[in-house]
Amino acid sequence: MLERWTVAVLRARAVVIAVWLGVLAAGVFAATQLPDLLTTSFAVPGTESERARTLLERHFDERPDGTFVVVFRGDPSDRALRLRLERRLETAARQLPSGEARELRDGGGILYGEIATRLDLDDAKEHTERLRDALRASGEPRAWVTGQPAIQHDLDPVLASDLRRGEAVAVPIALAVLVFMFGASLAVLIPFAFAACTIAGTLAAVAVVALVLPTSTYVTNLVALIGLALAVDYSLLIVHRYREELARGDDGADAILRTMSTAGRAVVFSGLAVAIGLTLLLFVPVPFIRSMGVAGLLVPLVSIAGALTLQPVLLSLVGSRLAPRPAASGEGAWATLARSIMRRPLTVLLGGTALLLALAAPALALRVTPGSFEGIPHAPESSQGLELLRNGVGSGAVTPTHVVIDGGARSRPGVERLVDELARDPEVHIVASGRRPPYVDGDRRFSRVFVAGRHEYGDPETRAFVHRLRDRLVPAAAFPAGTTVVAGGAPPQGVDFLSSTYGAFPWLVPAVLCVTFLVLLLAFRSLVLPLKAVLLNALTVAAVYGVLVVVCQWGVGASALGLEQTGAVEGWIPVFLFATLFGLSMDYEVFLVTRMREAWERTGDNARAVAEGLEQTGRIVTAAALIMVAAFAGFVAGRVSGLEQLGLGLAIGVLIDATIVRALLVPAFMAVLGRWNWWLPGEARTAPPRASRTRRRP
Repeated sequence: MLERWTVAVLRARAVVIAVWLGVLAAGVFAATQLPDLLTTSFAVPGTESERARTLLERHFDERPDGTFVVVFRGDPSDRALRLRLERRLETAARQLPSGEARELRDGGGILYGEIATRLDLDDAKEHTERLRDALRASGEPRAWVTGQPAIQHDLDPVLASDLRRGEAVAVPIALAVLVFMFGASLAVLIPFAFAACTIAGTLAAVAVVALVLPTSTYVTNLVALIGLALAVDYSLLIVHRYREELARGDDGADAILRTMSTAGRAVVFSGLAVAIGLTLLLFVPVPFIRSMGVAGLLVPLVSIAGALTLQPVLLSLVGSRLAPRPAASGEGAWATLARSIMRRPLTVLLGGTALLLALAAPALALRVTPGSFEGIPHAPESSQGLELLRNGVGSGAVTPTHVVIDGGARSRPGVERLVDELARDPEVHIVASGRRPPYVDGDRRFSRVFVAGRHEYGDPETRAFVHRLRDRLVPAAAFPAGTTVVAGGAPPQGVDFLSSTYGAFPWLVPAVLCVTFLVLLLAFRSLVLPLKAVLLNALTVAAVYGVLVVVCQWGVGASALGLEQTGAVEGWIPVFLFATLFGLSMDYEVFLVTRMREAWERTGDNARAVAEGLEQTGRIVTAAALIMVAAFAGFVAGRVSGLEQLGLGLAIGVLIDATIVRALLVPAFMAVLGRWNWWLPGEARTAPPRASRTRRRP
């Protein structure tokens, strides 16, 4: 079927080129529009924190995620200074839509106050510079503007800069690998042309999605670097196979058909495996993770579309001018490795498995966090203001908890009991309540209690406090029957984020395993090989989790890699890594086992098929892995801890997969099982037929 499709594509090559040039132009335009369409919200619909946010917006005319915090250095006992700073804060607040200055507080040699707004996070952050300009005053103490909107405002250019830095790392390494593989030939240009078009197509699709769905600011970096890795890898593998077919004596047209029926088929199944893993992220009831899943899903789908249309056309344009690559000769390092594994397959299998288990063991100590201010760059003004707050009164002052009570005047005794309970809690640094605005709404139906903790919103101490608040402190306040009490703000939102994410994760894991097994069953026409692949990939992901714990939590090697040790892994990282790595690991599995299957069908000799498959794919899989690691190193080269952790996990996963798993464990496993590798119930033949070579011209 792929041959017939390729014939049709080559006949319409002019149309194909025109369409992809249009896609390229659309992607370039989309890249300029995307920043204004993306969001930084971690809200989880249907949760208690989201209900609290809605009540605050409707009845108190403000949103916690749209509230700025302004920090001044000064003597809190200087009453004249305090009055001047309060006037500055009130004047500046009037420069913002719906801005309202809150009371000035003090602690640790600083004074700080809030400017509340009804704006959501994405709208509020756009007013950060206006607020900073309004607060400037010569001869007066400097004002540091921080809070969630200012932090996100300062983070956006960092993400854009990190993307350029990541590309500066990834592209030269990819170019060097391609030159090493192909020499100074036209073959080097094809993967980059392919990548440019598929990345552009993905960005255009993401821009359309962002018009209707909340989409994370991380997706641009995600699409660019993962898109580069997948596109260059897929194109590299197809071009490599095309050169082999040319070396066997096929002319350009026949070589394209043969290439697409073999390597092209492998790319389709590989891309589907990646897409399946990421598709299941859409079932996690958290918009942030869903948007990352959508963006990640679009990357392999667009790459598959490019591989089936653009890639054969690019090959036809260069024709037989690509230098042919001779087929494997049975000599060299990969042939030697294959023979060594065949001699002691059980030893290799047990040793490699033991190594992966050792790497995976620290994963038992994995700690996740909904986020951390520790992971943001320290240079921006918002980070400096946060540091002043942290040293003066504690990080919790930036992201307080808001307890909203719907009960009218009859709930007032309960509110007072709750305030007393909160004041005695060891995590609470500030608790504020009252009988007038901003603590009650205009109709006096709703009350609220403002609670600032001693730790930032993602710390274990803060999460433990939220659970105490909901499970013990609120019930202990004995509110009248019919009173509704909800907790919102960043700390409860973080708890709800993790609860919703990891409530869905146990269902995501078996779903990924089962669907991946079925796809590989179709690709390999074997019952044993997909099961082996699923088990080894699960072990690879566990090993990656273990490495993240060692580096990011324990700090081993973190400084050498230029990473920030945060003491925990961001909560979305393990979920996204599982879905992504499970798909990416299938890339090399499909390429390796497909070549083994070809040799098995040709010879009927399992040992020879395994050895030939490893020899024929070892060099190209290693090159593809280096390109992928280079692309993921682009994340590590950034300054945002979440993306650093993602890049480290992806890079380590690909390294483990291409070395320990594909180069050692897969051939050793298959050597041990022998002919059982190729067993499929219902297949009656005892030996495979010889494959025939079909020649057709477009």
